[in-house]
Amino acid sequence: MTDFVAATRVFYDAIAEDYFDRFRSGLADQPLERAVLTAYAEFVRGSAGPGSAGRGSAGRGSGGLASGGGSGQVADLGCGPGWVTGFLDSLGLSVFGLDVSASMLAVARREHPGIRFEQGSMLELDLADGTLAGVVSWYSTIHTPADRLPALFAEFRRVLAPGGQLLLGFQAGDVHKHHDRPFGRPVSMTFQRRRPEWIAELLTEAGFTLTSQTVRAANEEAGESSAQAFLMARRP
Repeated sequence: MTDFVAATRVFYDAIAEDYFDRFRSGLADQPLERAVLTAYAEFVRGSAGPGSAGRGSAGRGSGGLASGGGSGQVADLGCGPGWVTGFLDSLGLSVFGLDVSASMLAVARREHPGIRFEQGSMLELDLADGTLAGVVSWYSTIHTPADRLPALFAEFRRVLAPGGQLLLGFQAGDVHKHHDRPFGRPVSMTFQRRRPEWIAELLTEAGFTLTSQTVRAANEEAGESSAQAFLMARRP
């Protein structure tokens, strides 16, 4: 396990319950985010074909990631407490979550007992080539160093079937934000902010076709200090 992946695991293991309590409303007060995810679900259904993305299909059940993959399956990579995983499930997608933090996964399994969650790194997915109809990375690339992003996006492309859909969510900007002792816990982490046009360029270089780029202003009343970006892309 690389140093930054191990550091991310330690950080979120320490704050998982505090994080869930602080942001327990999840997507409830984020209408644009819900709209983006809903549009993404429509793209996945359109690319996977009739009947291949129904609820309760290969995305659930026992076994490792490689045992469940099939047409129509979506992976929420870096799922945290499972808010996005649960929302996509409510939209009818066959979805599972993956996270490096055991404590975050404990929260996700408690809050979403009908959905499968697995521990692992999104840089090294235990999935065969072309397994997935969709990949979601919702604010999880913000912990990946810039020089590792090409390899990460190549891994996303590897596990997507032709026509598969990718969705990224991240903070937009140039100035990173450092969190020191959040919730009083003895950990720290720098959250990476990136320009959407640069991420779009990296996705193109990785072999994706950009579908949509959405940027909303920071919600200062909610404590945000940066714009939020949402990019959708397709594996040709």
